[in-house]
Amino acid sequence: MIAATRQFGQTHTPTEIRLNREEKRLEIQFDDGQSFSIPAELLRVESPSAEVQGHSPDQKKLVGGRRHVNIMEITPVGNYAVALKFDDLHDSGIYTWDYFYNMGQNQDAIWENYLKELEAAGMSRDPS
Repeated sequence: MIAATRQFGQTHTPTEIRLNREEKRLEIQFDDGQSFSIPAELLRVESPSAEVQGHSPDQKKLVGGRRHVNIMEITPVGNYAVALKFDDLHDSGIYTWDYFYNMGQNQDAIWENYLKELEAAGMSRDPS
């Protein structure tokens, strides 16, 4: 569980962040009453890291084979974000409170788009 205070530039602030290891989900409650349960797989394949997102939209990398990924560690970054370490050892990228909020609100559309991109690329969620 991580408590946070509102920081400049952040619209939303979590009141609780809890890792559900068994279900491989990050559960986040925000100060406006919204709560989200986001799969570790989605957080991994949509990592805000340059390794995944690149330095511009056309550089974004499609990451497959992460169906079973889980989060090993959650490390606070100031009072505005956390760093996540996944069991595939990916640990770059800063997940801000607004990033989580946006991901939570739009996760169905983001997930659907991810699955379409995998299919179009002939890739799978399953490890090779």
